[in-house]
Amino acid sequence: MHRLQWEEAQQKDVILYPEGMVELNQSSAEILKLCDGSRNLDQIINDLEEKFSTTGLKNDITSFLDVAFNNGWIQQD
Repeated sequence: MHRLQWEEAQQKDVILYPEGMVELNQSSAEILKLCDGSRNLDQIINDLEEKFSTTGLKNDITSFLDVAFNNGWIQQD
């Protein structure tokens, strides 16, 4: 029911769903792009920390994924 895609009109990634659209900031979009079923939480954290040359993102990523899960943007296998 939810689809992540680039929206040219807004010049950002968005989540589309029947009732509307959610505009995402860059960080949120980067996290969701990695939620493809091939990575676990630790792999997502490691990938993002490596991509952005930083550490300590676990709490921020976990908090966002809780929001995404509670809003139905992602599902847990």
